[in-house]
Amino acid sequence: MDLKELSSGVKDDKISEETKSLISSLPSHTDSHGLKMCKYQGCWYYHNTVQGVVNFQRGFQPQDTDIILASNPKSGTTWLKALTVAILERSRNHSSSNHPLLSDNPHGIVPFLEFDLYIESSSPDLSKYSSVPRVFSTHMPLHAIHETLKDSPCKIVYVARNVKDTLISWWYFRCAVRKIELNRSILESMFKSFCEGTFFYGPYWEHLLSYWRGSLEDPKKILFMKYEEMKAEPRAQIKRLADFLGYPFTKEEEENGCVDEVLNLCSLRNLSGLEVNKTGKVNNMEHKDFYRKGEVGDWKNYLTPEMENQIDMIIQEKLQGSGLKF
Repeated sequence: MDLKELSSGVKDDKISEETKSLISSLPSHTDSHGLKMCKYQGCWYYHNTVQGVVNFQRGFQPQDTDIILASNPKSGTTWLKALTVAILERSRNHSSSNHPLLSDNPHGIVPFLEFDLYIESSSPDLSKYSSVPRVFSTHMPLHAIHETLKDSPCKIVYVARNVKDTLISWWYFRCAVRKIELNRSILESMFKSFCEGTFFYGPYWEHLLSYWRGSLEDPKKILFMKYEEMKAEPRAQIKRLADFLGYPFTKEEEENGCVDEVLNLCSLRNLSGLEVNKTGKVNNMEHKDFYRKGEVGDWKNYLTPEMENQIDMIIQEKLQGSGLKF
């Protein structure tokens, strides 16, 4: 979602007349909370998000060393940001007491392009992000950022998660942000949107496939990671991530336990227990709402067998022949 929209209900405050005209020509849809969405370049966005996407596409100037962390919402974004920050910070000689993850939420350290940086302007001041490499994040599908980044060697890391766990995480997150009790009817409405492909940043399967196919075509530029594999094989996956980013763990670091230190620092238990993540806010959203269970298979506690079968059939059909499986 556009974080500002979901947390405050603000809908059209940042939209230019030109973008309003564009939106009026696009396929439209209203979600279960009455927020208007439109389909731009094949992807469903809230109206404010369209403005951010347009601004990004017009104005972002990538640097060769940039790192873009991409994901579908609620697919392990917070964890990927934390791990990336921790991997990069190894070379900056921070002591254990002044590590950035101890004083800020991962979303505060790694901003979203389309609704943190480019929501208001196509030429924001990025001077504060002067460290090398710069690290940004996005929920946009690959085709939305490809034209802007195609001539740059910057690296893109995408994390994917089983759609059913993603849906449940979305449900919890949305209710927490809007300060409403978990409601079965909201889950059923969100499930319907998922299946129809009209969910925020959907269709979900097209989002996945854009990065999956991109990673097959250019594996040196795009790394495709699975949340479930990160949970099952954390050491192997974090080493894979570090290698791809160009900051591999040395043999000495591995022998000294550096890999485990990074994993422990970025664990759900540790991050959720930090004071900054108990009390702080980002985009009017409480840091604590970004941390729940982080489990694989939690959807089994909420989806009916009928819902499970329906979504499995859709995903199987949409991913058929791609080589991508969950």
